[in-house]
Amino acid sequence: MPLKPKTLAMVLAGGRVDELNVLTYYRPKSAVPFGGFARIIDFALSNLMHSNLERVAILSQYRSFSLINHIGIGAAWDMLGQYRGVSILPPSTGSGRSSWYRGSADAVYQNSDFIKYHNPREVLIISGDHVYSLDYQEVIDYHREKDADLTIACLKVPMDKAHRFGVAMIDDEDGERGGRVLQYKEKPARPKYNWASLTVFCFKPETLLDVLTTNAREDESFEFGRDIIPRMMFEQRRVYGYKFKGYWGYTRTIDEYWQTNMDLLGANPRINLEEWEIRTNLEHRNIRGCQPLKIGNEAAISDSLIYNGCIVEGRVEHSILFPGVHVKKGAVIKDSVLFFNNVIGREVRLSKIISDVNVTMRRGVRIGEENSDDKEVTVVGWNNFLPENTIIGSDCTIYPSLKPEKLSREIKNGEIVR
Repeated sequence: MPLKPKTLAMVLAGGRVDELNVLTYYRPKSAVPFGGFARIIDFALSNLMHSNLERVAILSQYRSFSLINHIGIGAAWDMLGQYRGVSILPPSTGSGRSSWYRGSADAVYQNSDFIKYHNPREVLIISGDHVYSLDYQEVIDYHREKDADLTIACLKVPMDKAHRFGVAMIDDEDGERGGRVLQYKEKPARPKYNWASLTVFCFKPETLLDVLTTNAREDESFEFGRDIIPRMMFEQRRVYGYKFKGYWGYTRTIDEYWQTNMDLLGANPRINLEEWEIRTNLEHRNIRGCQPLKIGNEAAISDSLIYNGCIVEGRVEHSILFPGVHVKKGAVIKDSVLFFNNVIGREVRLSKIISDVNVTMRRGVRIGEENSDDKEVTVVGWNNFLPENTIIGSDCTIYPSLKPEKLSREIKNGEIVR
C-alpha cells in the first residue's frame, strides 16, 4: 500500500464547451491556452502545488492528447516522487462497467477504486477550467474543523448573474469565513441567494462514495451541482460553505474568456501572475527554447503581454501574444489574443479577436470593427490561411482548417463560416 495521503485531489478537466465554440474543437476547455504562455488548467495545478497537495488525479476524456502532452509527468508542478504524482484517468474500459464519463459525478464514480486504493482523509474535487488563486488548505482546514461531509468553496456574485451558477444560501455561523449551507440550487431561473459554487468540493471519502453509488444506481443524470449536492441536502448531510473573497475568472463563454485575458492588462491588473506564481510546462511547444522577443525599429507596443519567440514589427495595443507570433510592418493589433505561431501580414488590422494556433493572415486582412465600442469578439479557428484583403466583421466564427477560397470574400458581422 502507498503512504496514505491526507488529501487526494481530483481535477475535472472538462470536455468540449459549446460556448467556447472553435477553441474547444480539438481540445478540452482546460487545455485552452491562456495569458500568453499558459493553459487554463495551470491555475488549478499551481494552486494544488502551493497548497502542498501532491497526490493528484486528472479526469479527462475529450480529445485529451493536448492535455496529456501538456501535463507530462507533472514535473512542472513538482508532482513527481515516490509518494506524490499526477495520474491522468480516462473512462473505464474492459470487463463490466465501460462507458464514457456521463457527467462530473460519474467521472469520479468510475474511479472509486482509485480513491479506495489511496484511502485519503479527504477527497478534494476541483474544476480545471477556472482562473483564480486559492490555498486549498484553508478549505480543507475549515472542512475538518466543522467535521463536514462536504465543504463547498463559494464566491458572492451579483444577483443578476447568479442564475448562471450553482448557488448556495450560507448562514453566518462563522461570519466572513463560512457557514452551514441551508439551501442549494443549480442554475435557478429566479435565484434568491448568490453564493456561487467555485466547483471546489472537499468531501469525506466515505460520504462521497456513498452518494456516488446511490446516484449511479438511482438517478438519470450524474453531476455534482445538479444531483450530488441536492441529494446531500435532502439527506441532511453536514454541508458547509467556505466564503472565498478573491478574483475568480469564469471562462465558459468567448466573451468571458476574452475578458479574463484582458484582466491581465492595465496599470493595476486584476490578475497578477507573478504574485500567484503560476507554473506551466515550459517544455510543451518548446516554450523554454524560444528566442527572446524581437522588436523592430518601427514597432510600437503598449499595455500588452508578449512572450518570448515573438517578432513585432508593427503596432500592438492592449493585446496578448503567445510564442511564435510574427506581427509584420504596418500591422495593427488591438484588444486581441493571438495563440501560438500566428503570422500577421503587412497592413493587417485586427480588433478584438481571438486567433487559435497556426493562423496566417496575408497583407491587408481586416478583422473586427476598429472604431466601435460595443463590438463583439471574433474567433478564428486554428490552421487557417486568410488571403490578402480578406474582410471579417465582429462577432464572427471561423472554423478550423478551412480552404482559403471559403474566406476570400467579405464576411459580415455575426457570420459563422464552416
